[in-house]
Amino acid sequence: MKFSTSLLTLIPAVFALPTGEDAAVSKRQSANTVTDQLLFSVTLPTFTARRNARDPPTLDWTSDGCTSSPDNPFGFPFVPACNRHDFGYNNYRIQSRFTVSNKARIDSNFKTDLYYQCTSSSAAGACRALADVYYAAVRAFGGGDATPGKRDEDLVKEYEEKVEIYNKAVEEAQAKGELPRLD
Repeated sequence: MKFSTSLLTLIPAVFALPTGEDAAVSKRQSANTVTDQLLFSVTLPTFTARRNARDPPTLDWTSDGCTSSPDNPFGFPFVPACNRHDFGYNNYRIQSRFTVSNKARIDSNFKTDLYYQCTSSSAAGACRALADVYYAAVRAFGGGDATPGKRDEDLVKEYEEKVEIYNKAVEEAQAKGELPRLD
């Protein structure tokens, strides 16, 4: 009798176990949730520590750093921000969530990260101006495969304006002795 009572109590538990399809959905939701947390909820230093540990290993941690970005002759510390930006683009593509609106969210977070990196710069104004150039560049030229995709000429014009503002900020910083002259 005890055996049949035990068996009867286990039957509902067996039927409650997730199916293979349920487990796949749960795993995908978990990857999406972790990706969003790493992109939008943790500090850039925390993200960098997780990236260095490849935690979790199921996400795409590859990055080309800032190699496709505009010139950075003064070495502003933008690579951690570029790494998180690449992480966002890569994982959102893999997770089939790389839409125009999500690209805009990732790009906006990139700008926040770039500005954060400028807080330690002695030439913070020029650093933020270059951050604006990087942001305008990814808005205008990055992630053209976001759905639906179309290059916006207004964004290209904004990029060109940000480059002019940056060049003026560099001249001002050089005049104040905050940046060296590069001749």
